[in-house]
Amino acid sequence: MRSVFREDHHMFREMARRFIENEIVPHLAEWEHAGIVPKSLWRKAGEVGLLCSTVPEEYGGAGGDFGHSAVMIEELARVNATAIGFTTHSEIVAPYIVAYGSEQQKRKWLPKMVSGETIGVIAMSEPGVGSDLRSMRTSARREGDEYVVNGQKTFITNGGNADLIVTATKLDPTAKELTLICVEADSPGFSKGKLLEKIGLKGQDTSELFFDEVRVPVEHRLGEENKGFSYLTHQLAWERTIIGLRAAACIEALLDDTLEYVRERKVFGKTVFDFQNTKFKLAECKAQATMLRVFVDDCLAKAMRGELSAEVGAMCKLLGSEMQGKILDELLQLHGGYGFMSEYKISRAWVDARVARIYGGTSEIMKEIIARSL
Repeated sequence: MRSVFREDHHMFREMARRFIENEIVPHLAEWEHAGIVPKSLWRKAGEVGLLCSTVPEEYGGAGGDFGHSAVMIEELARVNATAIGFTTHSEIVAPYIVAYGSEQQKRKWLPKMVSGETIGVIAMSEPGVGSDLRSMRTSARREGDEYVVNGQKTFITNGGNADLIVTATKLDPTAKELTLICVEADSPGFSKGKLLEKIGLKGQDTSELFFDEVRVPVEHRLGEENKGFSYLTHQLAWERTIIGLRAAACIEALLDDTLEYVRERKVFGKTVFDFQNTKFKLAECKAQATMLRVFVDDCLAKAMRGELSAEVGAMCKLLGSEMQGKILDELLQLHGGYGFMSEYKISRAWVDARVARIYGGTSEIMKEIIARSL
């Protein structure tokens, strides 16, 4: 029982865990092979209230807090289902619309996002741009009551299923200021590239998106012109804490799995657990996992109180993702040759975890952010 959670969070966890075990776990291998999750899963999740839990009740949501968000994030990570793109949809796209959208935009898009009818994505990354968002080239020019959007985005989570794309653009290609424009997937001139093949998170539909003279009503602009960069950075502390939450939950689940494995697997007439090296490795992993859990829960508590700073969010992501990589590597080693087999959860988790040190801002960028506060 972690003090950061209330009774309603625990009840929500029971519901989330039951749904994930019944509706997701049995199909993970199939979806990894397909490279995409069927839209029917989104609607099922929406029916039971697992999407966009922090969206206010007047827009169809449950009016929950970051504690409810954390529960869903952790339960997906626990079964190594982070490839399911619910988190991007619920914890990144929907909050942008809640925070910066007009009343018309909220009523138009949020209820369908809550129900799973509309799948949302955030389109920032571009070919050759990486973490330097101000260098992006996607443009939007104003023509009367419309913006005309041109450009290309890449590495877009939920790109294959995308219905609503919160797109970072520049009104002046020579300037650094960004403007966020919501593009609906059925807009003429908008198209999706093929699903990108990745070394991990294979069930996640990651793709390129193309904008060729896409005309978008001015009322689809999110917030004010040239304020997009500040909007994006304002939300990043929580987005980075999400990665820390995933890391802690993943480590704990795989540590339990590894303990079970080494107690059953026999080598030279005794279990792998009986070797002192195994006990020492696991003891060290347990100590590090416990330390990470305490810090991550403190970050979550700060987020729930509205006190999470950019540098603490960066610390959460940096420490969580780096520790996840190191500990999963140790746990895979304890599985021996079986750890290299894709049928084992540890092997898939180990590969999937690698991107945590890249997306949401690389570890190097996190260090830069932290260093600014020194």
